[in-house]
Amino acid sequence: MKEGKPEYAQAELFIVSMLEEELSPALLYHNMDHTLDVLDAAMKISAAEKVPEEEVRLLRIAVLFHDAGFIYVYKHHEETGCEMAREYLPRFGFSNAQIVQVCEMIMSTKIPQKPKSLLDQIIADADLDYLGRKDVYMIAAKLHEEMRLHHEMHAVGQWIPFQIKFLKQHQYFTAYSRNLREPYKNHYLQQLIDQLNTQ
Repeated sequence: MKEGKPEYAQAELFIVSMLEEELSPALLYHNMDHTLDVLDAAMKISAAEKVPEEEVRLLRIAVLFHDAGFIYVYKHHEETGCEMAREYLPRFGFSNAQIVQVCEMIMSTKIPQKPKSLLDQIIADADLDYLGRKDVYMIAAKLHEEMRLHHEMHAVGQWIPFQIKFLKQHQYFTAYSRNLREPYKNHYLQQLIDQLNTQ
């Protein structure tokens, strides 16, 4: 196997299998459905941004790894995901430079998001793509319940202020997400503010 010619398909199958087998059922939001949702969004954004095929393949690997750290930890899972990428990806012919790039993408999903490259921006936007979609209410409810189960969110009254603060600080980076997701995200934010004011 030549370095620089990674076995992308085999690596994807390995990561997906690991996630399906080892992610906790208590992860109501950070589960396989979320990973596949982020992958779908990342592919749409990368197509709109005309990202070269080789970079798209690397982006796919980063997306599949971006929440893999939840297998072991709840907090600082991004760092654990990077450790996993460094452990497993050499088996599939990934070079050190490619693994560094994957880790940079994984860390770009850490809140607050600070992406540097275009690929970083794409994975950051894809990870929070749902904020600007109509299924945001259903997905946010899963996140709320997951955080409650992991003792990250206690009183029901904390959730709306928590979301409002988060949404006010959040920004999309790619033109695709700013155009297609920002308007509905702002609508969702206003609805939360209205809901808080009527309580």
